[in-house]
Amino acid sequence: MIRKATLLAVLSVALLAPTVATTPSTAAVKTPGTTAAKASRQTMAISITSITPDAPTSLTTPIKITGTVRNDMGEAMTNLRVQLRYSAQKFPDRATMSAYQSDQNPATLPPIVSQRVSFMDIPALDAGASKAFEILATPVQLGLTSFGVYPIAVDVARFNVPISSQRTYLTYAPTTPQKLPRNRLAIALPIIDQAHRAENDNFVDDKLGAELTGKGRLAQLAGIASTAHKSVTWFFDPALLDDVQALSKPHRLKGKNQAADPNATKWLDSLRTALADSPVVATPYGDPDVAALAHQGLDGQTGKAIEMGGQVARELLKRDVPLTTNWPVGGVLDPDALDLLSVAKVDRVLLNSTNLPPQPPVTFTPDAAGTLDSVQGPVTALVADAELTRTFEPDSTAPSSVVLNKQHFIAETAMIAAEPGQTKPRSLVIAPSRRWDPSPALVNTLLKTANRLPWLELTPLSSIKPSKTSTPRAALTYSDQDRKDELSAKYLGPIKDVAAQAQLTALIAAEPKQHSDFDAAVLRLTSASWRNSTRAGRSATKLVDEAIQTQMDKISITGADPDRPRTLAGSNGQVPISVKNATGDTIALYIDVKSNNPGLLQIDDTPAKKLLTIPDDNNGGVQVPMNATTSGDATVSVQLMTRNGLKYGKPVKLTIRTTGYTGIALVIVGAALAVMLAAVVTRLLRRRSQRRLAKAAKSRESETV
Repeated sequence: MIRKATLLAVLSVALLAPTVATTPSTAAVKTPGTTAAKASRQTMAISITSITPDAPTSLTTPIKITGTVRNDMGEAMTNLRVQLRYSAQKFPDRATMSAYQSDQNPATLPPIVSQRVSFMDIPALDAGASKAFEILATPVQLGLTSFGVYPIAVDVARFNVPISSQRTYLTYAPTTPQKLPRNRLAIALPIIDQAHRAENDNFVDDKLGAELTGKGRLAQLAGIASTAHKSVTWFFDPALLDDVQALSKPHRLKGKNQAADPNATKWLDSLRTALADSPVVATPYGDPDVAALAHQGLDGQTGKAIEMGGQVARELLKRDVPLTTNWPVGGVLDPDALDLLSVAKVDRVLLNSTNLPPQPPVTFTPDAAGTLDSVQGPVTALVADAELTRTFEPDSTAPSSVVLNKQHFIAETAMIAAEPGQTKPRSLVIAPSRRWDPSPALVNTLLKTANRLPWLELTPLSSIKPSKTSTPRAALTYSDQDRKDELSAKYLGPIKDVAAQAQLTALIAAEPKQHSDFDAAVLRLTSASWRNSTRAGRSATKLVDEAIQTQMDKISITGADPDRPRTLAGSNGQVPISVKNATGDTIALYIDVKSNNPGLLQIDDTPAKKLLTIPDDNNGGVQVPMNATTSGDATVSVQLMTRNGLKYGKPVKLTIRTTGYTGIALVIVGAALAVMLAAVVTRLLRRRSQRRLAKAAKSRESETV
């Protein structure tokens, strides 16, 4: 009779299903005279607030389910019943569990409860009113016979037709003759945020401060870290800590001066204390989009980000922090990105299951650890379990998500432990999304639950390693959509130019620096966090570019005025070229001068081979030999060069005015000499003529006598 009644009820539900609109947790009943939109908001909301114990261990263990029903139908309702639905047939596998949870059809709910299990009638419930409920049962009443996960649901019905329901799981865990394997579970939690700064102390938004206090996301993360199990591995972006430290000092917001934020110092201190005894891993500085960098010719930025990430992490966290494990954005990478990471000495990557599926496909849960081949040799791949990870993601639309997620977590881990053929412990990994907005209550509940389940052992991520029994994995699966999600060539192209200019500011120093003062700013521009806000990223890129150009302009060629030509007095001579240094540091450079009119003016390149060292706030220069073939104006290009031959800044044009003075002087001197010679000859001839005349006169006088 019970079976017939149950079948009749299910059939009636199926027949009435077209009049019932449902969601995974609720169903809205349409009433005459309401619009579809209004009906979708009218429902009998039901939420489960507790299920105790987590997993009953004997047939007589009391099971108590509590919760509330709220009347959102818009009018008073009568003849309501809150009842437990269950099935004594356990789930055969995790896929069936997932299908059950996502099913929205009320006809597929477990059967209506028999009279052996308590229920609660609600004669009337006013519009907007709530009513608490409590349902009691035991495993024997539910027909549970062996270890496993069973479907249950609580619904509120009227005349046995469900108005709203809440599906969940019940794990029955009696002592079994065969001991279950104790799987090792590693939990990786991210402390990663949107990039907030352009150059140095200049912020591009004012959002960071709000996240550090109260219910801000970063404040919540620091709170979770302070109480979390010490096996939890924390991934953090050193650039985030760097941003917070910059916020703790006087800074700028889009160029406008701002006071220091005292909450920044408090947050940084609290995080440092919370992570003092926990395993931590630093991302490369800025959490760069490694795949995009590999594909767009910015390979060098990844190694630089890893190196800088280690330096900043040690400085701000006050401890050594490994960077040999990488968690790529989205948990996905391709062979190009893997090779780039391996060259930078990364030997472990944390991936999601779609990026590295088992090969061939399996019906059981594969071990989390696998091995990938890279240009630098084997790299360990740690693959996060998607369903287990989902339990750590809060559902903002479900008030009872803590309870439901806990039941889901218990069920998933129990099912994994009981999978047939698995006699040895396996490794499992949980890794929520990097921009995770956690519920502290949920995370703390799940961590405490995991620590007391007999089929789980919490362990640091570093202890998860491949073994001979690890499930074979396919090659990296990187979809077209994954490629489209990367930072584009259009976005990264200007950053490539900015990075090159930033490097010049380091190379121009008298003692060349490995890193420029702008390297951190450039790395922040490559952050994967700009994927969904490229417009803001481009604005930040412009600010960094302007700051670099301002710095480069502090080295200038003096007197570079095209309207004021320099004079070369003659057909050859030396023209002075002077450089002003106002960078704040001693610089060393070459000056390369080329004629733009070689037919009119030639230049000796000897000065270009001389390295000039110029202290701060000083001038330095060279005398450049030039030769002119005729008088007139010619232009030369003066280019500053780094010691390794790279052009520093744009070339400057100078006008050289040649007078031809030396040639004219020779003509004048020659003419003068000719005149002088003519005068001398004339004088000599005159004297000779005078002597001849005097001699003739003397001769005539003697003849007369």
